[in-house]
Amino acid sequence: MSSDEADVLDGIRNIIFQEPSDYYPPPKPATFESKTLQTGEALQLRLVGYNPLWGHHLWNGAQVVTDYLYDHARDLVHGRAVLELGAGAGLPSIAATIWGAKQVVVTDYPDEDLVENLQMNIDAAKDVLPRSANIVAKGHAWGASTEPLLSCLRPGWCGFDTLVLADLLFNHGQHAALVSTVQSTLVHLPHARALVFFTPYTPWKFDKDMAFFDLARKGGFQVVKVVEKVMDKVMFKDDRGDELLRRTVFGYELSYEHTALE
Repeated sequence: MSSDEADVLDGIRNIIFQEPSDYYPPPKPATFESKTLQTGEALQLRLVGYNPLWGHHLWNGAQVVTDYLYDHARDLVHGRAVLELGAGAGLPSIAATIWGAKQVVVTDYPDEDLVENLQMNIDAAKDVLPRSANIVAKGHAWGASTEPLLSCLRPGWCGFDTLVLADLLFNHGQHAALVSTVQSTLVHLPHARALVFFTPYTPWKFDKDMAFFDLARKGGFQVVKVVEKVMDKVMFKDDRGDELLRRTVFGYELSYEHTALE
C-alpha cells in the first residue's frame, strides 16, 4: 500500500469511527452548598459537578464531624495541627481553621479537579478566615508517602494532632492504606486523635465498614465510639437497605495505645 493510499484509508477510518460532537454528555456543572457554622460564619461550599471518587457530595459524616470539632474545639482544634483525608469540599478543615487551628492541611485524591476545588473553597472563605490562618490544600493518595504532608508542618512539629476521616469507610479495599496514613501522620502523643465518622450507605456491608476498626486495633490504636446521630433524612432516597442505618452517622476516635507510645 502506498503512502497516499494509507492516508486515504486513515481519513476514511476517522470519518467512520469519529464520534459526533454531541456523543458524550457535557460535564456536569459544579454545585454549591450553604453551611452556617455554630459561630455564625456563612460558608458557600463548591462541589465538583461529578467525580468517580464521590467528591461531588457534601457528606453527612463531614457535617457531623464538624459539629464534633466545635463541641471539642479546646482539645481537638485550638492551637492544633489538623489533617483531613478525602476531604471533598473541605468543610471540617475550613471550620477548624476558623476555630483556631494552628495549621490545617486539607487533602483529597491527587486529582486536579478535586484539589483545585478545595483551594477554591479556601479562597471563597477568606473573608471569614482569621488573619493568622494557615491552611493548604494537597493531593494525597492513601498509603502513599506522607512526607509531602508532614513537610507542611511548622519546624519542630513531627505529626498532626487531629486527623479527620469523614465518610471514607465504604472504600473497603483502601482500609489498610488509610490505617497506614493515619499511623504515619498522627503525632505519637497522648492527646492525638483520629476522628473517623461515617454512615453505612450500603447497610448490607456494615460489617465491612466496621472491619476498618479491626485493622486500626491491630495497628496499635484504641478505638472509642463517641457519636451516633440519626439524621433527618437519607442522603440517597432511592438506595436500598435499612433506612435507619442509612440515616445514622457513627463517630469513633482513634488514639494510640500506651504501648504504642513507649
